Order: sequence, then structure tokens, then C-alpha cells
Amino acid sequence: MGKSQKKRNMRRHNPMRVPDSHLPKGLASASSSSSKTGAILPIIQKIESLDPQERKWACVAVSSLIYNDPSTRRLLQGKNIVGTLIGCLTDSEEEVVVEAVGALRNLCIDGGYDICAEMYNKQIIAPLQTFIPKISSTLSQYIEAPKTAPENAQKVVYEFADNVITILWCLSETSNKALNAVNQLALMNFLMAFLTYRDKLPLATVTSAAQCLYVLTDDNQPAIDEVRINFSHISCLLDIAKSHGADVNGKGKSEERAATLSVLASGILRNLAPIPPPSAAAHLDLDKDVLLPILVPVISSVSLLEASGAVQQLLHNKREEPSIERASAGHAPKSDHKSETELELERIETKLRSIQLALEILTGVCATLPDPDEAGEDERDDEPEEAEGAVDEPPADDEMALDEAPQPPPPAPQSSSFLPTLLEPLLSLIQPTPLSFPPPDGPSPHPPTTSVLSAIHTAALECLNNAFLSLAAHPSPAVAADVVAGRRVWDEVWRALGAAGTQGGPGQERRMEMWEIAVGVLWGVGVVWSGLIVPQEEQVQILIQLCDSKSDAAVRVKCIGTLESLAQHPESIDANRVISAYFLSLLPTSTAPSPAGTEPMLQALSAIIDIYSDENKVYDVNFRQGKYLDVLTGAVEGVRKAVKAIDRKKEGGRELRRRGEEVRDNLVEFIKYRRQLGL
Repeated sequence: MGKSQKKRNMRRHNPMRVPDSHLPKGLASASSSSSKTGAILPIIQKIESLDPQERKWACVAVSSLIYNDPSTRRLLQGKNIVGTLIGCLTDSEEEVVVEAVGALRNLCIDGGYDICAEMYNKQIIAPLQTFIPKISSTLSQYIEAPKTAPENAQKVVYEFADNVITILWCLSETSNKALNAVNQLALMNFLMAFLTYRDKLPLATVTSAAQCLYVLTDDNQPAIDEVRINFSHISCLLDIAKSHGADVNGKGKSEERAATLSVLASGILRNLAPIPPPSAAAHLDLDKDVLLPILVPVISSVSLLEASGAVQQLLHNKREEPSIERASAGHAPKSDHKSETELELERIETKLRSIQLALEILTGVCATLPDPDEAGEDERDDEPEEAEGAVDEPPADDEMALDEAPQPPPPAPQSSSFLPTLLEPLLSLIQPTPLSFPPPDGPSPHPPTTSVLSAIHTAALECLNNAFLSLAAHPSPAVAADVVAGRRVWDEVWRALGAAGTQGGPGQERRMEMWEIAVGVLWGVGVVWSGLIVPQEEQVQILIQLCDSKSDAAVRVKCIGTLESLAQHPESIDANRVISAYFLSLLPTSTAPSPAGTEPMLQALSAIIDIYSDENKVYDVNFRQGKYLDVLTGAVEGVRKAVKAIDRKKEGGRELRRRGEEVRDNLVEFIKYRRQLGL
């Protein structure tokens, strides 16, 4: 079964705060949907002015105009604002450079992949590279003699460093090309310096450095090696992780950032695992001794329903506040000028982002529970079957595994040892709130909250997915005996899916993502408690419809696997008949291929063999009365053709071909076995 693994081309901690997939494409639509179209031309004119004050004002105005406003951001992007701002990074006036970096940082945060890719293509790395030694030199002076510079000058440098680091963090998650370019900057010592001197630097800047480190050490060997060789770095990260934010004095947002910093340090340590000796961390069970004691309290710390309610109340209050103009031609606006309501909204978002981050790290913990190794699989392939054609174990799903998945660190604790601790908070975090998804007819009333809430739901489902698929691969008698727990997880997942709904279209992608991940959880639960989950007619039909509606073979395979587990409930003969008839409809004939595609077809065929491998089961009556043996016999030639047509040269093709040959052989033997029974 396929666990959710991290891949470099998929953002693990997504800094994009405002999803804009609901907006139509093109400049015309951006212009018509933006309320600030008239402000664009003055900004473009002033950013190219000979007057440095006007250039500075224009850079700040960009930040103000794009704040939670994707239409205006797209309109500016169409006017080459990215290229213009990158040009400002070499401006002769220092203040213009500072504000241009701030505007580019905000574009990264609010714009996501497209704008980051555009920045990389327009050579932003070159000017950023020149800033690194200057920042290092200035910070060294401030740390050694903090009173040598005015407080406002220090503030500018700290914010400038924060913005540069955030841009590098976002670029690192844009593409492998951008990541390689950032690797060439050898940033590890630079970034670790912020963590080392965290007590003398602003928490926001330190946290940004930790975010960048977390991203750069995520399955990126050059960065991992650069940090590993310095044992003082490991000690520093361990101290921060174990502090749980306790060493930082402050209230409100500072407390949230301190907690986030502790979580980030935990994540960086896990990225670096295994820690080489003689570091003290080398002798720790990192997951058990460090990560779980830190991360479980974080994911248990907030009720998402209460957080959603608090945001809705703040939005109501905000509508009643007097409007504050963020940018005007008369003066340079402050990019950090925010009302108390806005600050409280940001505090809640920061807290929720720390939960999202903790869940992402926990997903990795669950993903590295031991899988059957290749040798073990080969040994099973060579072993004789107990009964001819019988398939006693759940089918191996190597075709679902990601080819690029990294080698796992030392085994984590068995899932059964920590699953009870994780189960309650995870089941709570998968439940949608009123702000979890945008309404069908437009954007969310507060896109940042919607973005993080939906990310939390999917990350929590990823944790459950990996935990239960791990248990399915390594059965725990103690867990399997707790049938009440299994049925509760099953019911809670369906409750979450019912609340998410099936609304499709632009801007609703997270709803479908929840379904696609959740069906993996259901599959794992179904295997762990095989034959013990009572199939409900509505759920069976929904799974069949989901399978038919998806083009993604992996999602179809998960639907089929879930249905297979339901078909094995001994008293549910009618459900068994419906499910097995559906599986048979996915099989090829001698003249027609499978309507579902090769991979789902193989899963369905393997499921039929598994379900009816024991002729003494009550529901075997369906096999006999439905003349399934004739249908399977008629499918043999089509299965052979489909397996032969699998291209080994394609990604995952070698594993799928091996899997197909195994299922094909099992089918032939199963038919022989059932014929010999004479039933």
C-alpha cells in the first residue's frame, strides 16, 4: 500500500496564503475583478521615476495593493512588476532596495509558484546573492556591539534579512532548478547563525531562518550534509526543539512564533536523521524522545471550530472599523501598519500554521514506519501458496509507491505504540469548519484562514493514511482487537467527507483532495479490521462513483481496495454481490480492454481472487450463482494482453509489470482451483 511521501516537486509547507484558482485567467478578467485598477498606472510610472522617494513609495504601494487581493496581484504581474522590482534590487538608493525586497517577498507569499518561478527566470538569485555577506557583516556588528546602531536602523536590517530569507525559502520550493541555484549559495551557516544568536535577534527573523532551513534540508542532500558536519548546529537545533518556546518571553504572536520555532527545529532534526555521532542526538530515538512529546501537544492545542468562530467574529468587527487607506500618493505607507483586528487574525493564522507544520512532520513519522523490503517481497513471491491460487495477504501495491521516495531513517516506533495518542487530535483536525473551504459562488471571506484550515484537514488525513496503511502492512493484534476504535475512525472519516461535500470547480480543489486522501485512510482501516466494518449501501455507491469519476489510477486503486475490505464482511451478502459485480465490470475481455485502466483492473482482479479464496465464506454463494468463474475465464486473455502492454520504461512501469505478471499467474491458478472444487 502506498504511503504519502514527501517529494521535492510538491510543497510541504506552503507559504502561499491566498488561493486564487477560482479567478478566471487573463489580464482582462484580472482588470475587471480588481477594485484597484486605477492605482496600477501611477505605481508603474512612479517605480521608474528619477525621484528615489517616488520609487520607494511605489515599491511599498505594491505590497499594500496585493494584500489578500489576487486580482490586483495578477494585474500587476501582467505589467511586469516582478521584473521591475528585481531591477530595483540594484537601485542606488538603499531605501528603494529595502522596499523592493519587501514587495518581492510579499509577492512570493501571496502569489505562490507562478510568481516564484518568474522571479527565478528573471535572475533574482544574482542580486540576492550579493545581500548575504552584507547581512552577515551587519548582523555580526549588531550582535557584538548592539548599541552601535540606532534601534530603527537595526529594525530595517532585521526586516531586510527576514525578507531576503523568505524569498530564498519560497524559491527553494519552486523547482529543482531553483533549489540547485539556492544550494550554490551555501546558506546553512548563514541561516544557522540566526538560530544560534536567537536570544539577540527578533523572533520573526529567526523563525524565517528556521523555515528556510526546514525547506532546504527536506530531502536535499547538499544542505543536509552541510548542517550535519557541524555538531554545534545539531546541539542548537536540539535545544530549540526541546525548549517548546519556553525560552522566549512574550505574549500573543511572539508566543505563537516561539512554538513554531520549536516545531521547525524538530522538523529540521528529522530531515537530518540519522544524526551522526559523536553528537548526543545520535543516541536518541528522535521520533519517540523528541518529536512526539513536542508535536502531539501542538496538534492538540486548538479547536478548529473555535478558531473558525473567532475569525468570523473578528471579520464582523473589522467591517465595523473605520477604513484605513493603505497607500496614497501623498506619503509612503507603512507595510506593517495593521489594526488590532488584523494582528489578531494573523496571530490565529500563525497558530494554525504551526499545527499544519507539526502535522506535516508527523506525516513523515508515520510514513517511515517499516515497509516490507524488496527482499521480503521477493521471498514471498517464491514461496508456495498454502492453497492453490489462494491469496491470503492484502495485495502488495508497489505501483503506488513513489519512485523518488527517499530512503527512510532508522525505524520509528511501531504505529500501535503512539497511535492512541495521535488518534483523538487527528480525528478532530479532519473535521471541516464553516471557513475550511470557499463558498461555491466566490472566494472565502478570509482566504488565509481558509487556506490553512483546509491544509490542516488534508495533513491530518495524511497522518491517518500513513498510520493505518502501516498497520495494514504490519498487523498489530492489539489494534485489530479494538473493533470499536476501527469503526469509530471509519465513521469519523465519513463524517468529515460529508461535511466537506463534493463541490467541484475552480477554488474547490481542496475538497477533492480531502476525498482522495481519505479513501486511503478508509482502505487502511478496512484492511486492519478486515471483514469487521459493516458496509453501508450509500457508502458503497459513493466509493463506486468516486472510482468511476477519477482518472488518477492511484485514487481508483484506493477505492477498489476499500471496497474489497467491505465485500469481506461475512453477513453482508448483498453488498458483496454489488461490489463483486462492479469489480467484474472492470475486467477486460479477449476483445476489449478494461474501462478502468490496467492498474485499477489488476487491483480489482486481485480483490476478486482474495475475496473468494475461501469457498466456505457465506458470501461465496454470489460467486457460484453469478457464474463468476466463467467471467474470470473469459478475462484471462485480456489480462495477458494488458500485462504484456505495460511499458517497463515508463515511471513505475517495472514494478507495475511485475505486479501484473503476479496477478495474471494468480488468476490462472485461481481458476484451476475453483474448477477443482466443482462447486
